Amino acid sequence: MLLWTRRSKVVLWAVFGVLFIAVVLAPLVMIVLASFAGHWTGVLPGGFTGAHFAGALSGETFASLSVSVQTGVLASAAAVLLGTWAALAAEKAPPRVRRVADTVFHLPIAVPSVVLGLALLVAFSRPPLAFNGTRWIVLLGHLMILLPFAYSTVTAAMARVDPLLAQAAASLGASPARVLLRVRIPVLLPAMSASASLALAMSMGELGATMMLYPPDWRTLPASIFALTDRGQVFLASASTVLLLAVTLAGVVLLGLVRGRAARR
Repeated sequence: MLLWTRRSKVVLWAVFGVLFIAVVLAPLVMIVLASFAGHWTGVLPGGFTGAHFAGALSGETFASLSVSVQTGVLASAAAVLLGTWAALAAEKAPPRVRRVADTVFHLPIAVPSVVLGLALLVAFSRPPLAFNGTRWIVLLGHLMILLPFAYSTVTAAMARVDPLLAQAAASLGASPARVLLRVRIPVLLPAMSASASLALAMSMGELGATMMLYPPDWRTLPASIFALTDRGQVFLASASTVLLLAVTLAGVVLLGLVRGRAARR
């Protein structure tokens, strides 16, 4: 009730503004400044240069960006497809089976990513599924991290869809496959694109499991940024971070446009 007064709203927005600046905006500004810094001996950096971005767009760092993009696209697409399939399959299952499916698909959220990476490393280090040291184990790790979010997003969207739509199509003679492809999937496209946006953003920034799994020829950009900071190359790491943010934002915006078109349809 206190929020109904003008004074309380002003105080609330002021507190929010201070927290946003301190927690979100200030660190981002510092990273951007560091990415252009030639040196930093005072409160603010000096000797601004674009050489760090030139370094981030070449050599191993750029290769790591390419790996991150490939990993994010492949893992996100697989997570959305498998999550949607699992949500559709669980919808018609008995309540007990549905609860088990919900628990299984949400289990990776409750496990730290480092533990998940170690579990994959141990599980797939022996034949016949010896993925250790290959890019496939990195993709599998990202998929396991992203799948719960894709599954839960599509499941929540299905709960809001009127079941009469599919029933009406079936009553008019449409086959189950036609109902799925022409009615159910189009209705779920906004949720699927939203889960793809979330999955892409999470994959592009994932570090914990990746550090446990990546081989020398498939190192993502977050892992390279961690290695740069560990070697004291903070300015190059900052430029790589800005580049990672820009590419991730571009991908999320593109998927947002797809989601908007799907919603209008």
